[in-house]
Amino acid sequence: MIEDIFEGERELNFPPLFEAMPVSAETCPFTKACAMATLGCDSGTLVHCITKDRLRAAIVFAPEVPLARAMAVYPACGAGFQNAFGALAPPEITLDLTWGGGILVNGAKAGRLRLAASTDDPNAGPDWLVVGIEVQLMPRDQNDPGLTPDQTCLYEEGCAEMSPIDLLEGWARHTLVWVNGLTDGDIAPLHAEWRGHLYGIGEDVERPGICGKFMGLDENFGMLIRTGGETALIPLTDLLKEHA
Repeated sequence: MIEDIFEGERELNFPPLFEAMPVSAETCPFTKACAMATLGCDSGTLVHCITKDRLRAAIVFAPEVPLARAMAVYPACGAGFQNAFGALAPPEITLDLTWGGGILVNGAKAGRLRLAASTDDPNAGPDWLVVGIEVQLMPRDQNDPGLTPDQTCLYEEGCAEMSPIDLLEGWARHTLVWVNGLTDGDIAPLHAEWRGHLYGIGEDVERPGICGKFMGLDENFGMLIRTGGETALIPLTDLLKEHA
């Protein structure tokens, strides 16, 4: 069970480019990472906390490109998590991602990606960008796990034997692979990978101020929504306002 694996905790092993920063259960890793980034911490700082019910972590990036391009690290982190989960989970269990940051396991929400940056100007070069992740390991309500049928956890979906430590390490490793691909200038593989795991393409969606059919992505991972006879573009940078 997840509890047993957690209690046998071992030292975390991240790729060399990451600097691990563990925090207590009372501290939000995402908030901590944003605060550290504001003060000027190194790119690759990975703030994390694993408790018996949740895995929470956040990575600090220091992009050297305009924000519109730097936002690609968000789908890189999403694809990295899906890859890490897929390598550890039983083959019958599915994990999908929503464009807005939801993590769905077998169709129900089990976590989310979060995003923050030093600016929301698409043309400005951000001083820092932080991507965080939260995953529910155990039921939110131990006494009534069916209280929120649209939400789930890894334990309820057949992942009781999955080590959250392995999952966190895998997230770091797989994310680094995708980020390195971005550094080499080739976004096409990441574009195809992330699109392949996105939930709801071809279906009706509702975003702030607009409703329509989710048609796919533009070259910068923005959401294309068909409404009436027109196609609207919601840039990925809009998530900075939603995740604030």
